[in-house]
Formats: sequence, structure tokens, C-alpha cells
Amino acid sequence: MTVQKQNHVPTKVQSSEYQLNEQVGYKLRLASQWHLEIFSRHLPEMTPTQFSILARLSEVGEMSQNKLGRLVAMDAATTKGVITRLIQRGLVRSRQDNEDKRRLQISLTDHGKKELDIATAKAKDITKETTERLTEREVARLLTLLDKL
Repeated sequence: MTVQKQNHVPTKVQSSEYQLNEQVGYKLRLASQWHLEIFSRHLPEMTPTQFSILARLSEVGEMSQNKLGRLVAMDAATTKGVITRLIQRGLVRSRQDNEDKRRLQISLTDHGKKELDIATAKAKDITKETTERLTEREVARLLTLLDKL
């Protein structure tokens, strides 16, 4: 799907009425679609959620599947599906926790570490392209504002 970057769409709606183009959710969705299009162009072999899992494992190290899901803001069912696909690709491994056999511990494989290194370099380009219309100060402000949401 190609997303057209739009600055402003003229409307016949009176200023006191609801204007979709001025709504935070609408603008966030457009920005997200724009970013996802750029992401898929640079990293077609990986989804943003898969990248998030790999990046978080690299930052924190082995952890339970439930904790990993929480740290990347995904529900349990989504986390399970993403991890299953990453295991199938040989990027992560799972093992039973020594203390609680019901708990799975997830970690990066050597292959996963190599793929993450490649993906991280591309992720920097993705961020740069996503924010190319912003100054460094505007990017910093945007990140601050998004954290407040």
C-alpha cells in the first residue's frame, strides 16, 4: 500500500465542526502508515514487531516470553505468534525456564544477532527517511511529545 503524504486537504466543513484532518488520531495514523511504508521498503524481510523483539532481546538479554511482550508493548497472543515465526527463521530460541516449566525463556541466536546488526543499520536509515522533513530539534520534540502520550 502506498501512502500519499498529505500536507492539508481542503474541506468545506465549517471551522466549528469536526475536521478529520485536524484530529490527532488521524495524523498519527497517517504518520504511522508513512513510516511503515518506509520500513517495508528498507526491511522487507522483517516486520516492525519482529525487529522490536530482536532489538529488545539484544538490549536486555534472555527473558520470559511474557516479559518480552510487555517490553515491546504487545499482547500475549501477538507476542507468541511473532516469536514462533522468529524461531522458524532461526533468529531466536526458546527454552523452558529452570524454575517454572510453564514459562518460556527467549533469547537471540547467533544468526539472530547477525541479522539484527544488518537490520539496525537499515533502521537508522528508516528513521532518517521518516523524519527527513524535520529538523533535529523537531525530531527531539516529537519524541518527547510522543512519550507524553
